[in-house]
Amino acid sequence: MPDKVILTEQQWRERLSPEQYRVAREAGTERPFTSDLLQEKRLGTFCCAACKTPLFKSDAKFESGCGWPSFFEPLDGANITEHNDTSHGMIRTEVRCATCNAHLGHVFPDGPPPSGIRYCINGVILDFNPDSPASEGA
Repeated sequence: MPDKVILTEQQWRERLSPEQYRVAREAGTERPFTSDLLQEKRLGTFCCAACKTPLFKSDAKFESGCGWPSFFEPLDGANITEHNDTSHGMIRTEVRCATCNAHLGHVFPDGPPPSGIRYCINGVILDFNPDSPASEGA
């Protein structure tokens, strides 16, 4: 697991855009169907935009119709943490980056096989790193 990234709130504000800060540090949610990553189909890795920790591989991404990038499994379960979230009158499981504690989204038990899990992740707090052409098919 990568070393923890601990910054002051001012340092986070300097590192992140206002929308990224609202989502990552204030547990906000971006508007559905607004993320460019929703339509991302290339092979690669989705990383935390706040600290660059690898979170999801593109081969775990699927179209859920919910309006946010969705994945059926994390790249490495040690890179995310799950927490009970009872905000907004609901009981959900919040997902955070284990390295920097950024709010990523939520996980639900309605995903496709093989896991049956849907990680519903705010695209604004993800960076996509495409695989290099040399690594495709390797």
